[in-house]
Amino acid sequence: MSAPRLVVFDVDGTLVDSQHLIYASMQAAFAAAGQPIPARGAALAVVGLSLPQAMAALAPHLPEAETLRLAEHYRDDMLARRRAGGDEAPLYPGARAALERLAAEPATLLGIATGKARRGLDHIFAAYDIGRLFATAQTADNHPSKPHPAMLLAALVETGCPPERAAIVGDTEFDIAMGRAAGLATVGVDWGYHPRRRLEAAGAGAIISSFDELDATLVRLGLPP
Repeated sequence: MSAPRLVVFDVDGTLVDSQHLIYASMQAAFAAAGQPIPARGAALAVVGLSLPQAMAALAPHLPEAETLRLAEHYRDDMLARRRAGGDEAPLYPGARAALERLAAEPATLLGIATGKARRGLDHIFAAYDIGRLFATAQTADNHPSKPHPAMLLAALVETGCPPERAAIVGDTEFDIAMGRAAGLATVGVDWGYHPRRRLEAAGAGAIISSFDELDATLVRLGLPP
């Protein structure tokens, strides 16, 4: 009997369309710190990195203490928005159906590898009742930022899957680089924060434009259920 197949998903930009919330909290964070607000494109381009690294990339002129303060302002604003309610980031079209379909396969396990904190991921899980579908969930709380492969390596250990039976599905070059570093197959999605050309340059094994393409793409990359 072959080892189970593990399909690991990024969250923001892959499963969840959170760009309006992320940029709103970015604007609030920089305003609270008295710093120039980054352009929308620049702010969204760092989504996928862990928050301290994202802030350092957006404000490389600031000392580390100031970028960490920006990260705290961001967390505070995002938490306030969640508590206020009424402004959820929607799942991308086809995301729920794809997750349910894959999770129903006896030989397939699902995972998460996200630059979000566990608190933010738990909010997504509760809002859409999808936490039950995942065998492993790795967050920024316990790992280095992408593209370091630590999250994927931990997911492999937790599920008992070898890297040759696993894939990462993500929307940024950070996801693709992380997957390649861990020895996984890599699937880019072209509806997120990095354009197709960046995913191609990072070496994505395949790029899809719809969740309807995912199942066949995994098989084509050598990962049948």
